[in-house]
Amino acid sequence: MKQYITKYKIQIATILLTGATLLPTGCKKGYFDAAPKDLQTIDMVFSNKLEAENWLSGVYNRLPDVWGAGDVTARGFATSCDELELASPSTIASGNLTSQNTFGGYSNYYQAIRLANIFMANINNSKSTLLNEPDGAELIKQYTGEARFLRAYYYWLLIRMYGPVVLVGDKVAGVDDNFQQPRNSWSECVSYILSEMDAARDLVPEQHLVAASGAVDLSQTGRIDKLIVDAVKSEVLLYDASPLFNGNPYFSGFKNKDGKQLMNQVADPNKWVKAAQAAKTAIDHAAANGRKLYKETNADPFLAAVNSCRNLFLTGWSDEGIWLRTVTAYQAWEADAAPRAANGTTTNAVLSLPQEMVDKYRMANGKRIEETGSTYTEAGFTSTAKSGFYVTGTSNMYINREPRFYTSVTFNGSTVPFVAKTGLTSVEFWPTGNSGNANGSQTMYPKTGYLVRKNTNPSRNLQSNAGNVVRPAMYIRLAELYLNYVEALNESNPGHTDILAYLNAIRVRGGIPPLASGSNQAAMRTAIQRERLIELAYEGHRFFDVRRWKIVDQPEGRQSGDFTGMNVFVGKNINDPAYYVRTRTSTRVWSDKYYLIPIPQSEVGKNLNMIQTFGY
Repeated sequence: MKQYITKYKIQIATILLTGATLLPTGCKKGYFDAAPKDLQTIDMVFSNKLEAENWLSGVYNRLPDVWGAGDVTARGFATSCDELELASPSTIASGNLTSQNTFGGYSNYYQAIRLANIFMANINNSKSTLLNEPDGAELIKQYTGEARFLRAYYYWLLIRMYGPVVLVGDKVAGVDDNFQQPRNSWSECVSYILSEMDAARDLVPEQHLVAASGAVDLSQTGRIDKLIVDAVKSEVLLYDASPLFNGNPYFSGFKNKDGKQLMNQVADPNKWVKAAQAAKTAIDHAAANGRKLYKETNADPFLAAVNSCRNLFLTGWSDEGIWLRTVTAYQAWEADAAPRAANGTTTNAVLSLPQEMVDKYRMANGKRIEETGSTYTEAGFTSTAKSGFYVTGTSNMYINREPRFYTSVTFNGSTVPFVAKTGLTSVEFWPTGNSGNANGSQTMYPKTGYLVRKNTNPSRNLQSNAGNVVRPAMYIRLAELYLNYVEALNESNPGHTDILAYLNAIRVRGGIPPLASGSNQAAMRTAIQRERLIELAYEGHRFFDVRRWKIVDQPEGRQSGDFTGMNVFVGKNINDPAYYVRTRTSTRVWSDKYYLIPIPQSEVGKNLNMIQTFGY
């Protein structure tokens, strides 16, 4: 019997070929953005170049949008850790996460894996018109490599959330096949992912080039190349070396029904060595391809740092971005980060930071706010405005902070983060202020008195969309590779000169002084973790970092107990002390089972040999 594909009825091979495609809309018409016909056989799909490419697009399209809504996006992870404090707590923060209301990536990623398997099983179809194309055999090799990498990457997304999963291999299962398969171990999953990425690396190009000129083909931005493979391997090996996955006795009871141990019980220090080597390989590869930390110059070092850190997301991605997603929901992110003082009606003001996140940002001298000599104070108000940043009367707790504070946080008295409504210059979060709760009658205000400012464009008019900067999202950027490297190097070879060299490159770009030598391994570990929190905030890392470091019960990574903000229900003006009283905004719950996420119970019920994630 011939196998038919209908885009309306089939479930196990759904193809999402919408405007949210990863790849550029600037490609030729129909390329990676056209849906296959309503009813086709597999042979028909893979005998047609365009339809085969559309199928590969369907594999790409399962990748989550970094800045979009959803629980497996960077935004979704931020709402489930200490980065954001929304009006309603997440299922994790409220202690209500179960296998009935778990995160939504599981089925989607396995569907993508199946799509990749079907693609690789059929792309060499002898009837394929690809073979008749110029360099047709080379195209088939490249497409196979892309699909192979993406399959491995979806497995990576699965295991970092759910722990070890079932590896289905290359086979495209039929309806009569045995689906009662147990989980593979964590080590088996990681080994498979890395080996598949290595195999894919041999198939994908160094760069996607225009055949006629040999120049980089910008229309192929986001497609897998060798540098992307190296960068992702760095991330996989870093996680594999981390305490959560590398000799963790908590998971001693995480076993299959036959008693097979699923998580490593004996730590392997050499994993840190491998992680450091992989990160350095990716860094060197990125440099060879012209990648660099994005930096702007200015006579004022403070403005140089502010412009560098802000514009990194607007234009600097072309310098620093390693793996880009060309279509992303940055406009929805901006609307949710906008106070009502911004011009326009789409000012949702929901991306609110807890005070505990705000307090993580350092002072301009590089010290933590609690350190001796930091100059931090919560008493009094400034008598001097700082043009473009805050007005006279702003609380002293927001003065002399590091540049990334001003590119990441919108606070009471700060400049409106977008084009402001007529007559307004600053944000007012007290009840009767221009962005406050209007004494209970207004819902569009931040719960804690803070909004996220990162990845927002101050020139954008939310009313007319004038000044909009169209930009991609960065799945991976060079600063992350630097931080991967220094973390792994500090664990494997503390005191190595590269630790300070690469860590200080990020600090100096961020406008704070470099660290001096002499810190011991533990102190350097703390400094690296704080730097990673600040530099990569809201990019999808913090949720996983506090878990893999196992610091959820420590002050630096606390995920439970009371979280606070400003008292947004009182105060009459910008310098009313009543507003600035730290006030409990939520009480969060932590359970050690939240180190990993439960698989949907509906999936566990289908597979009697697959156990639920440990603790659920």
